[in-house]
Amino acid sequence: MKKKKLLWQIPFLAFLIIGTVYIAHQQRTMPYQDYHGNIFGTVYHITCQYDKDLKGAIEKELQKVDDALSMFNEQSIISKINQGDSLVPPDETGKMFLNVFNHAMQISEETDGAFDITVAPLVNAWGFGFKNGTMPTKEQVDSIRKFVGYQQVSHWKKGGKNGIHKADQRMMLDCSAIAKGYGVDVVAKLLRRKDIKNFMVEIGGEVVTRGVNRQGKAWRVGVAKPNEDSLNTNQELQTVLEVKDRAMATSGNYRNFYYKDGKRYAHTINPKTGYPVKHTLLSATVIAKDCATADAYATAFMVMGVEKARQLLERHPELLAYLIYSDKDGNYRTWQSPALNDIIQP
Repeated sequence: MKKKKLLWQIPFLAFLIIGTVYIAHQQRTMPYQDYHGNIFGTVYHITCQYDKDLKGAIEKELQKVDDALSMFNEQSIISKINQGDSLVPPDETGKMFLNVFNHAMQISEETDGAFDITVAPLVNAWGFGFKNGTMPTKEQVDSIRKFVGYQQVSHWKKGGKNGIHKADQRMMLDCSAIAKGYGVDVVAKLLRRKDIKNFMVEIGGEVVTRGVNRQGKAWRVGVAKPNEDSLNTNQELQTVLEVKDRAMATSGNYRNFYYKDGKRYAHTINPKTGYPVKHTLLSATVIAKDCATADAYATAFMVMGVEKARQLLERHPELLAYLIYSDKDGNYRTWQSPALNDIIQP
């Protein structure tokens, strides 16, 4: 009886072995494909191991995100809310908007308002001020601060409908500090639904990876050295990280700043004070389970500075960070989460 059972199992085991070898062979020989294009005012690059053309499907997903969150798209949900609408449509695009809005509110709470999607009026005031050579006055900053603050905007539900309430109609939502990361996540989910094992999705420097690259090795992502290079012509790297099955985002002031009367002003505005940040942090790279989270916390850290960022990281062990800052003599210094030691490349 035992011999008969064993003989029955042999063909099954052989079939299983042959099938496994075939799948492994297919995985090795399947080509990697590259896609690139423009979205969200920047460029996307996607590499994945797949044998069908996915460009159309990828751009369809990215267009949904654009229709939800782009301030450059006058018909997007966020643009209509900024124009005075309150209802969020009950379709997939509306769900995307609400996902990002609620996630942003949660991170605002966690960072004590360092991340705030209502800060746009202050950013515009300072940006136009530098361009026109006229800084906003204290009175102007104080006036704008009255309608800036994540606590003044909320998501409501009633009778099966969803909407956004603004305490002041002058409030403006701007999800640019989380939308690119979210777009990366949306494309990554599409590739996972296709059961694609190896890919890298990058939009404007925000990245999600899975599996390995063409060489069969972990994906390697560079962190730029924070040189004062406003034209972005210097691509010197500070370090390189091996990123596997994680998301990574970087935010920095080193390419976006102004000089006025001998003083340097960063483009990052502290939503709580209404003024550009003045600390020594030059670049914040965050690794997280999803790119929207990494994107938002990288921005928050640029507002918080090194010490407050480190304090928050102690409370959130699921986040890893690589921070570049300047010391009192203007030299570059770095701080990193201890867990990054295993993925930093020499």
